[in-house]
Amino acid sequence: MLLHIVARGKIGRSPEGELVERYLKRIAWPTRLTELPETGGKLPPPAENMVTILLDEKGEQLGSLAFAKRLELWRDGGKREARFLIGGADGFGDAERSEADLLFAFGKATWPHLLARAMLAEQLFRATSILANHPYHREG
Repeated sequence: MLLHIVARGKIGRSPEGELVERYLKRIAWPTRLTELPETGGKLPPPAENMVTILLDEKGEQLGSLAFAKRLELWRDGGKREARFLIGGADGFGDAERSEADLLFAFGKATWPHLLARAMLAEQLFRATSILANHPYHREG
């Protein structure tokens, strides 16, 4: 299953960009990162049998094991792509939220989209490591 991050804004050469790149390189699953301008721009065409996850402060707060389990269920259920959307400064509207398969939050705080991108890349690495029984994740 492809793990596809679609994010508003250009991360460029920055500490956050280096973190994203570091974690995405460590993931054994196929990954893709698509950057869109802060406003406008078109989302990549939807993939066949895709699941859409919006990072949103109003979303579900999943622990790392629960997040890994969700990825496992989608993968084993035949989903070909898990598309993670990170919005710009104003986040997402109600219409976009209602179309998502999952609203996912990193706690109740609002995070800058560059940090959210780095945190998502790390959580994707952690989740795939958990599913591969790699010792990276330590529970408790």
